[in-house]
Amino acid sequence: MSWINFFENKTEQHHSFGRGTNADISPDEELLFNESSIAFEEKRILDAYENFLNSLQNFTNSLINNNIIIFRDENKLNFELFQGTAKIIGTITEENFYAEVILVKKEDASVALKRYILERNYQLTYAYYFTDAEYIKLKVFHNNVTMSPQKVFFPIRELALNADFDKEHIASEFKNLVLRDIDHIKQIDPKELKIKFKFLKSWIEDLEAKVTTLPSNDSTGMQAFLYLNLFFKIDYLLVPKYTIYQKMSKKIQEYFSDENSTIEAKNEELQRYIIKLKEISFEEFSSNFYEAKYTFNPTEKTSFEDVVNFINESLIKIRWYKNNRYNQIIPTIYTYIAFYSLYNYGLNQVQRKLLHLLIRIQNTKFFKEFDYKSYYNEEDESFSKRAIISEIENIIEPHQGRFKLLKPFGGELNFSSMNEFSNSFYTQLKHLDFEEI
Repeated sequence: MSWINFFENKTEQHHSFGRGTNADISPDEELLFNESSIAFEEKRILDAYENFLNSLQNFTNSLINNNIIIFRDENKLNFELFQGTAKIIGTITEENFYAEVILVKKEDASVALKRYILERNYQLTYAYYFTDAEYIKLKVFHNNVTMSPQKVFFPIRELALNADFDKEHIASEFKNLVLRDIDHIKQIDPKELKIKFKFLKSWIEDLEAKVTTLPSNDSTGMQAFLYLNLFFKIDYLLVPKYTIYQKMSKKIQEYFSDENSTIEAKNEELQRYIIKLKEISFEEFSSNFYEAKYTFNPTEKTSFEDVVNFINESLIKIRWYKNNRYNQIIPTIYTYIAFYSLYNYGLNQVQRKLLHLLIRIQNTKFFKEFDYKSYYNEEDESFSKRAIISEIENIIEPHQGRFKLLKPFGGELNFSSMNEFSNSFYTQLKHLDFEEI
């Protein structure tokens, strides 16, 4: 993610967090998509593609991110589309659509990498790997005879997401290989990295201290919340790439998918990697970060009902821990809900921004280091009530034209404590109405 992109704002700096674009879609996205559909029907192929590509542009504070660059002449349209380490180069004519990504030099590829690439071809639906005279590339080719925006979207999304993932995988697992065509990614300011490094070590120390406060019996579930919450927090707030990202995402996937392992064994596996992160040097840590542009979110769109069900299940667990007087784990679960949702669900802009606001309030110390205004004073445990209510209105009101029953809820929040605030925030969030009328 683009962590150190600074954009002018009246009140504060802007950073991107988590996986995906973390940006606003084009204000004309729906119009451009519809115009693309009409142009395809009328066989105005270059107009159709130009409108479609422009519908994928994203913005930060109303400024275009230039995640897609278009070059058009009378008979051809060329474009560049950015997705992390992947720079997609495309050429479109009236007859065909072609796009490719360069990974590595062919002569540098080991037998193990070639085997990995062949296996990946069987996993892809639209794109496939090949070699030319110099490089290993991933490409998509389509004939434009029966094309539509929907038929374009899924192939180009698959190309972008998988090329970025595989380039990161190669950098993590084949360390002697040099990734090619990555001049577009930028290094992060060492000062910013030092702040991230400091918080990584601090969070691990806090976790280890909390683990010692857990009861000697029946603490497996609480340990799971502590370990997983740390993984999700690192992923969302620090946004590591390469090896750290690959290892963490694999640990999380295995935790939730391995039905043959006990929770105790899974916790031990998470703990082992946390110990490795605790011992990591600043130099090694720094090599896992870069700044880049993104066009597609990696998670599929999720129904709001699924998000609400997860919140309800989590709040039931909180009540159980509270009734059994395991109060020390409750603040962790309140932060876990937001981090988990942002990691696993494809949220709309309103849901994502509201959860991000909650995370800002729950993690005041971290955001303060990056010169964001504070919504919560940790010393006297007080909230900036008016600012929070105003920010919720700023998030919701621009979308009320589309969601007529969507209402700001800042006035309904409980500001008596952080736990009560978090509980009331989730309660209000799950009652939002996203029905389009």
